[in-house]
Amino acid sequence: MQRPNIIWFCTDQQRYDTIAALGNPYIHTPNLDRLVRQGVAFTRTYCQNPICSPSRGSFLTGRYPRTTRSSINGNDHFSKDEVLVTKMLADGGYTCGLIGKLHLTSHYHREEERVDDGYTYWQYSPQPCDDWAPGINKYMDWLKEKGVDWYKEYTMPCQWPPRNGYVLPERIHGLREEDHQTTWCVDKAIEFMSGRTEDTPFCLSVNPFDPHPPFDPPDEYKEKLRIQNMPLPLWKEGELYNKPFAHKDCYLHGNQKGMVRDTVSMTDDEKREVTRDYYAQIELIDHQLGRLLDYLDESGLRKNTVVVFMSDHGEMLGDHGLYWKGGFFYEGLIHVPLIVSWPGVIREDLRSDALVELVDVAPTLLELAGLPVPGYIQGKSLVPILTGKCPPDKHKDAVYTEFYFTTMLMHRIYATMYFDGRYKIAVHHGEQICELYDLKQDPHEFENLWNNPRYATLQNEMVRRCFDHAVLCNIDNILGRSFNY
Repeated sequence: MQRPNIIWFCTDQQRYDTIAALGNPYIHTPNLDRLVRQGVAFTRTYCQNPICSPSRGSFLTGRYPRTTRSSINGNDHFSKDEVLVTKMLADGGYTCGLIGKLHLTSHYHREEERVDDGYTYWQYSPQPCDDWAPGINKYMDWLKEKGVDWYKEYTMPCQWPPRNGYVLPERIHGLREEDHQTTWCVDKAIEFMSGRTEDTPFCLSVNPFDPHPPFDPPDEYKEKLRIQNMPLPLWKEGELYNKPFAHKDCYLHGNQKGMVRDTVSMTDDEKREVTRDYYAQIELIDHQLGRLLDYLDESGLRKNTVVVFMSDHGEMLGDHGLYWKGGFFYEGLIHVPLIVSWPGVIREDLRSDALVELVDVAPTLLELAGLPVPGYIQGKSLVPILTGKCPPDKHKDAVYTEFYFTTMLMHRIYATMYFDGRYKIAVHHGEQICELYDLKQDPHEFENLWNNPRYATLQNEMVRRCFDHAVLCNIDNILGRSFNY
């Protein structure tokens, strides 16, 4: 079998429940719906950290964040002991390219420090703003070449990244679709494919910044959605009574130590407006993804190209009184989309409700490419489900997420989460109040069962399982296993 090309499309901060074909009645995503029909949608996929850098370091290596030692959102360095799956693909004969965001290390006012990542095509754009010297942010260079004045066309009243009190909703006049970073990402992907002359297969990482804040879709996409038709965030009065202090503080004073506005002062219409803007960004992503899929069809590449669509983590979007991200383990933040398609090889129009982790993507890509999966990879390939060799409802017994003071703009939270498909526990290490939810009886995670006498036995068992899993999933064989007796 000919080795497939790979289009690895990874958005930033997209929740699991943002695709029409998978149950969202408020959003229009015809191209994501098309991809769902053409492949396998994993409806219970979880990230291994709810913040960018640790999550990306994890799924790019197939190893858990604590193992990779990437636990901060923007480490100064990424371990040279770790091997990215793109490097493995490059060593296996693939031409690998990156468009958009990488974010394995800090990109503050610099091009982030690179390891031997395997990328030979490098169109780097960490954020769609003018915060770097010329030549670093390729998207900004592209705008200047087009004669677009970002400062004139893009208007946002507050500083980005914000220092404190980011106003939600922030009525931003974003760039037009033809000038948007998501559009640039797809333009560059098509340019890369149309300009190829070699016969080697390719892996193209397409990483737009959206739908990450500041929630700035083009005006024409805002106008397609009516604010009054948007749903309100999940909230139950009194739900924070028995939850960790950080949840209450972020609700009252704004998440990330006040970087973003508190929800207490927001009206229902303002909350709906934020959701409208977030959905509008995803509809833009959907339209641009459609351009990419159309090009694959028209060029004849689609029949031998694996398309992966996913996101690094979700977005609270007002649920439980919180916006953006942080040391939380609610479904809106750690539950993400994952769709895999390869016509004629991967099953089509299949929804898998197996428990899946983003750490499983790397071994899946290696197996689809016909390359060996190293023994130090901790993820588990999804190929048996994709090809019908295994039933679609079983992959792992549980999923695991962690947060080790991952962003400095957050409370000093050290926590590990274990979810077995019904019961979810988040152990906040060193704290008196942790979290325990029964998602069968309480799918919106309103009622924390922690320290409820009726659930004492379950609580003790789940703490033990979480501890065992955190240890066992992080067994590290990267140095090999040879025994001398």
